[in-house]
Amino acid sequence: MPKIRTHRGTAKRVKVSATGKVLHRHQFDGCGHILSKKSRKRKRNFRKDQPTFKGDLRRLAPTIPYLV
Repeated sequence: MPKIRTHRGTAKRVKVSATGKVLHRHQFDGCGHILSKKSRKRKRNFRKDQPTFKGDLRRLAPTIPYLV
């Protein structure tokens, strides 16, 4: 039985935390332009990874079999 291939694009965009949560960047990185109206706190939070929703995880799991 051959190994299952990991989708490299997904693997580069997703990481698994120490507690087992799948983390990703904010989908719409809203921190690309028109930064003057956004608060420091809001821009700082854009830099952090956020946990993936269960529905998205169900869709992503087959593409990253050895990470999940």
